[in-house]
Amino acid sequence: MSATEADFVIIGSGSAGSVMASRLSEDGKNRVIVLEFGGSDAGPFIQMPAALSYPMNMARYDWGFQSEPEPGLGGRRLVTPRGKVIGGSSSINGMVYVRGHARDFDHWADQGAAGWGYADVLPYFKRMENWHDGGHGGDPAWRGTEGPLHVGRGPRENPLFDAFVQAGAQAGFELTEDYNGEKQEGFGPMEQTVWKGRRWSTANAYLKPALKRENLQLIRCLARRVVIEQGRAVGVEVERRGRIEVIRARREVIIAASSINSPKLLMLSGIGPAAHLRDHGIEVVANRAGVGQNLQDHLELYIQQAATQPITLYKHWNLWGKAISGAQWLLTKRGLGASNQFESAAFLRSKAGVEYPDIQYHFLPIAVRYDGKAAAEGHGFQAHVGPMRSESRGEVTLKSADPREDPRIFFNYMSQDSDWEDFRRCIRLTREIFGQQAFDPYRGKEIMPGDAAQSDAALDDHIREHAESAYHPCGTARMGRADDPMAVVDPECRVIGVEGLRLADSSIFPRITNGNLNGPSIMVGEKASDHILGKAPLAAENVAPWINPRWQVSDR
Repeated sequence: MSATEADFVIIGSGSAGSVMASRLSEDGKNRVIVLEFGGSDAGPFIQMPAALSYPMNMARYDWGFQSEPEPGLGGRRLVTPRGKVIGGSSSINGMVYVRGHARDFDHWADQGAAGWGYADVLPYFKRMENWHDGGHGGDPAWRGTEGPLHVGRGPRENPLFDAFVQAGAQAGFELTEDYNGEKQEGFGPMEQTVWKGRRWSTANAYLKPALKRENLQLIRCLARRVVIEQGRAVGVEVERRGRIEVIRARREVIIAASSINSPKLLMLSGIGPAAHLRDHGIEVVANRAGVGQNLQDHLELYIQQAATQPITLYKHWNLWGKAISGAQWLLTKRGLGASNQFESAAFLRSKAGVEYPDIQYHFLPIAVRYDGKAAAEGHGFQAHVGPMRSESRGEVTLKSADPREDPRIFFNYMSQDSDWEDFRRCIRLTREIFGQQAFDPYRGKEIMPGDAAQSDAALDDHIREHAESAYHPCGTARMGRADDPMAVVDPECRVIGVEGLRLADSSIFPRITNGNLNGPSIMVGEKASDHILGKAPLAAENVAPWINPRWQVSDR
């Protein structure tokens, strides 16, 4: 059997790619090759959950993309990390596990992604999950317990985690035992893809066990383009060891290279907006106007509050503290190193008339930035907060026809008036929550934005200067009806206009889901695998999510 030919060739070993590599090779009948540019995920920076700020800032593990200057953010360029390592972005992400709200998927179906409503995707979420509630309640009937993806909860030992949830209740909001179950709305425990103290990426969950099979091979190379002959994808042109060669696919080529690299590969292969391709001298194979369009992301702010008691993680935020935590983790896989420290969460509705949550909170018992720089104030705590359904849309386009050149990424953040209203509401809502009785024993002064920022204009200035990406880019090759001119893949993940080519990763989301994207990206890999193998989809589960009976009249 040739080492450069297989039934299925998958580009990318990330959240969806690793899943498909595992599922397509499972019965031993198909030969599968996975192409990955990045290297090994061995080493403590990736495997230790508390070290999460390191890998996404390391050139060894991250593609190092940056946005164009964003007019809505004062011309700032935002970093756009994407995993360049086995496991892809699941190896460098924050390990927060959120399925999304049931209504997100019903909206996908309404937009032409038939068979992707919540009833259709719930069985796939269950198939992938190995859920551990730790005896803290939850919705077992809505969860899976036999899948490869371990999902658990942090110990929530720091009293601030409980204070955050209690403050939510005191402010009149709902509580939820399991935002991934029947009821997303409310305050409660946050879930993480951590198992036995280690990051449980799709490399650990799916790819590494599957690579023990003789019919699955991983090849390290740069995918340059999909080779298309007479309208059919027949292989992938790659560069490896300084040579250009073609790895051929007898049945299908599957792109799973991220919402940044997947549209880039389509365009380099001649699939995309015809005029844009011609501008770069690329021969048009399929004129698909939607390729690279519909780019969405979540923006967020950290609202930081000083703490009057020395109970925050700041006491470990020094060389000695990190060394002790690191040593404990290396020896026992326990202690502070074994959690991403995101252990309490909330999903809220921004106002009356919003049917289901459109604001997400991650709570953290330290005041610290994503790049790992602690607040100068010392002890503090913070809530990451942002709107979930911005109307702003951006694009991923080519800078040149050179496969080694990064694409041009323009998010067009904060381009709608509603974005500003939503963010101001998020700040004021957070202040209301931090002002509740539960925080009385701990609350010092507000560090960010600071008490001086009260007017709309002052808050807008703060947003412009400090809003950060939550690193949830998606939507750049959206799924829809085959006759929809802006759809790129049909509901079976087939690229419209080319035979033998599929795309399955967060690019295909018609609209961004509610929360972090790793969970739904893995689900896409699971469901796409059944479509690719021609299997009947798992039986739909018609269960109704909890919708707040007061949604038309109240935000809580």
